[in-house]
Amino acid sequence: MHAFDPLHAPHCQGQAFAPSYWAATQPLPVANSAPQTSEHFDVAIIGGGFSGLLSAYYLAHIYQQKVCVLEANQVGFGASARNAGFALPGSGRLGYADYAKRWGIDVSRGIYEEFQGGVNRVRSLIETNQINCDAQASGYLKIAHNAQAYNNLQSAAQFISDNFGNDASQLLSRDALETQFMLNHHAHGAMRYENGFGLHPLKLLLGYRDMAIQAGVTLFEHSLVSEVKHGQRHQLNVNDQTISADKLLYTGNAYNNKHSHPLIDNRYLPILSSIFVTRPLSNDELAQTGLQTHQVVMDTRRLKYYYRLLPDNRLLFGGRGAVFAKDQHKAKYLNHLKSALAECFPCLKGIAHDYYWHGYIAAALDDMPHIFFEENVGYILGYCGSGVSFSSQAGYRLAQLTMKDKVPDLPLYQRPLPKIPFPQLRRFGQLGYYHLAQIQDKFS
Repeated sequence: MHAFDPLHAPHCQGQAFAPSYWAATQPLPVANSAPQTSEHFDVAIIGGGFSGLLSAYYLAHIYQQKVCVLEANQVGFGASARNAGFALPGSGRLGYADYAKRWGIDVSRGIYEEFQGGVNRVRSLIETNQINCDAQASGYLKIAHNAQAYNNLQSAAQFISDNFGNDASQLLSRDALETQFMLNHHAHGAMRYENGFGLHPLKLLLGYRDMAIQAGVTLFEHSLVSEVKHGQRHQLNVNDQTISADKLLYTGNAYNNKHSHPLIDNRYLPILSSIFVTRPLSNDELAQTGLQTHQVVMDTRRLKYYYRLLPDNRLLFGGRGAVFAKDQHKAKYLNHLKSALAECFPCLKGIAHDYYWHGYIAAALDDMPHIFFEENVGYILGYCGSGVSFSSQAGYRLAQLTMKDKVPDLPLYQRPLPKIPFPQLRRFGQLGYYHLAQIQDKFS
């Protein structure tokens, strides 16, 4: 089987599930069956990850819509069960000062509130529905990888404080970081944000699956949508059955089919991320690393590294993977991640790993997510790696848009995805950006 790349493969059905730590510690339930007869729904949703299940849940629970979710494999295949389990108030690749420059301070404040709301909504869903997903202690540490990055963190925090009020952030000097959290040999200080936490993403996803089904959503698994005829009533060919729907939503994010709909085709870049999980750290290794926290950690590089201690004291460590799918299993990419870990914690040089896997995120040309609906077709796309938390807010907003309810007047919800110029060259553009970013990360 060829390495899967959403830009070239016609669909993702039949691809291997990720050999992740999450899959090893949480078995999948028995899969739901594919459609056996033709059926009509108010809303059909293609993609059974965080976005699809939550959009379906809100449409059924709040609006009493007859909804089906069509998942080409089984819930747990895609990015929702391949990520690092970081629930963060991410803002895509843009900072809030960047949003203010583009659209003004009121829009920037609104986007800030939406991303904070995503984390809060995940917490509420976990608590209200009693989802046991190994949620860890609150706190998100953003590590400055050089002195300039430390100054930039301070400026960003000051901008938020001046314009949005207290955001419960704390600037940490290198000494304070070492005393309170970790002995990271590559850190020049950090910013700690209160609103963020780690969790087991597959357990969370299966909790959302239960919520959707209990709300009356029909979930079809191993159900590839092989053809769509758009019109006043959409006609979907699924395993030789016809599913019709008044409204259609695409929620596969980076795992959408190569040719889905003009609203999303050639408008995003699927990017590989790779993650490994070590064996459990010994007490001596914990002492040498100075790790005193299970809070989530990410650095300030353009090509970021992210990590956290898991509940069993294994260390999860991830970053950008290969540009081309055919290269993802080459040893140099795992070695690169392990070298980055050793730069932070020299005592872990050469540490054995028990799990190593890959998954795609989706990035938009304008570096922010888009939730959009027009002419009875909608989508969610472009989380840029922040989908664990923002998918909750995005699913809620997409349900509102689908039902023509008012949503905040923000570019996230009012602007379609921009087209990527020369889309056939996306991978080569990505390769060039990676080389440039590696140089920039050394000096800024």
